[in-house]
Amino acid sequence: MSEAQRGRLEAIWIKTARRGSMQPVDNADLVADRGLVGNVDQGGRRQVTLLQREAWERALASLGASVDPSRRRANLFVSGLDLADSGDRVVRVGDCRIRIVGETHPCDRMDQAYRGLQKALEADWGGGAYGVVLDDGPIAVGDTVSWSE
Repeated sequence: MSEAQRGRLEAIWIKTARRGSMQPVDNADLVADRGLVGNVDQGGRRQVTLLQREAWERALASLGASVDPSRRRANLFVSGLDLADSGDRVVRVGDCRIRIVGETHPCDRMDQAYRGLQKALEADWGGGAYGVVLDDGPIAVGDTVSWSE
């Protein structure tokens, strides 16, 4: 993974209820050790989830499918930043930092979105990553994403 790798925050989704739909927003606030303001998942090790656009598109292409990325149920949709094997790395989103804790494994809900999608997302962290928020602050669609530290 290149330290100089830079990307873009393509979308932000907030889940306001367990198993609820993902609500798109243009901007949001991150709170250290908590997560996204308004998101049902707060605290713990899985405060924010990230999905890489290129990995999502590869999985869909392998199936000949078209599925809205919000169906993956991640909070942040990023492009230009390879999330594979990024455990314990720190990603900067705008002026905020998120420490990647681990890989987000795709669940059977992916096959509800499109048959075979769960398996297609299994390789190379295709299901994304999750992490803990290190800094309070605003983020917005269009913000730069890059590796930090």
